[in-house]
Amino acid sequence: MSSGKTKTSPPFTAFVLAGGSGTRFWPRSRRALAKQVLQLDGHHTMIQQTVARLDDVMQDYDVWVITNDLLCDIITEQLPGIPQERILCEPESRNTAPACALAAFLLERDDPETVIGIFPSDHAIGNVARFHMILRAAIKLASSGPKIVVLGAPPTRDETGYGYIELGAAVTPTTVGGEAIPVRRVRRFTEKPDRARAKAFLRSGNYAWNSGMFLWSAQTLCDAVREHSPAMAPLLEKIAAAWGTPEFGAVFAEFYPQCESISIDYAILEPRSAKGETASELYCLPADFAWNDLGSWAALYEHVAETRECANANVIEAENNVQIDSTGCYVFAPSKTVALVGVKDIVLVETDDAILITTRDGSQDVGKVVKALKSTGRMDLI
Repeated sequence: MSSGKTKTSPPFTAFVLAGGSGTRFWPRSRRALAKQVLQLDGHHTMIQQTVARLDDVMQDYDVWVITNDLLCDIITEQLPGIPQERILCEPESRNTAPACALAAFLLERDDPETVIGIFPSDHAIGNVARFHMILRAAIKLASSGPKIVVLGAPPTRDETGYGYIELGAAVTPTTVGGEAIPVRRVRRFTEKPDRARAKAFLRSGNYAWNSGMFLWSAQTLCDAVREHSPAMAPLLEKIAAAWGTPEFGAVFAEFYPQCESISIDYAILEPRSAKGETASELYCLPADFAWNDLGSWAALYEHVAETRECANANVIEAENNVQIDSTGCYVFAPSKTVALVGVKDIVLVETDDAILITTRDGSQDVGKVVKALKSTGRMDLI
């Protein structure tokens, strides 16, 4: 399985979170075909792009994936370079805190100083070389003590769908490749503010978007879980103790669903930040590598429009198209001829069994469609 690359020092392992259902990308994203396994912005799926970006930083056998039973087979097929035993299938979805913490407890047994990087499987990165530089700096910082490192993207708009990081004091930069990468302490986290607060954060110039990428040593995260989520820790310790034995599957299925369903932000990062800037050991490095969450059709539109030349600022995936007095639209209807006449900022997505029509502003609410379908028993459409 070796890629021929030199292993990082300190040792580094990436855990890719791939258990989400991507409801805001309905109707293309479904429970068994979620957005991370779709080709949304190129010839490779989102999870394939995520793993490929890590290729220059580690050997392929240092990547683990945590997903769910519905996606396990297709992810295994899409990532043939990752050993099947390192693609963990949650017996029940429990949000990001148990998934991240399980990674730490699995690795703590063999090498507690291993730095763990947590990477969502559905992000777009425009400047991969810069991503590698920041990632190496984050690995170096996370290995230098009981530090929790977050990557914070410079905000460009008053976005209400992202979490925000309030930045604290500057500390000694981390030097990588001759470049001093700035480091700030973290003052606090704010999850998805309303529009007024988001505008205030943007004006202040002292906030970053929470990219969802975190780094810490296995020991640091395990200790944080024991401190802030004491009921979860013994459950994950039992699962980790069974790793590599014939009983692992049964132990995983028994104890993992007993973990609280909670995000890593609420379980660990927010209570840790409450200790204060100095005591929390929370640090932020700049995710200044053209990061995009791709959390909605509007975000995908913006990403594709920035990377392609699009007539009339329309992003159209169709067999043929006609555009008349129309601008700012996203259309996915690959087998059809699409005509846009006198429309602005709409989203239209067609699949074999469904059509979505909304506006770019309304695309944040597409997940409500999935809830409505579920409430009426139309599981075949989700």
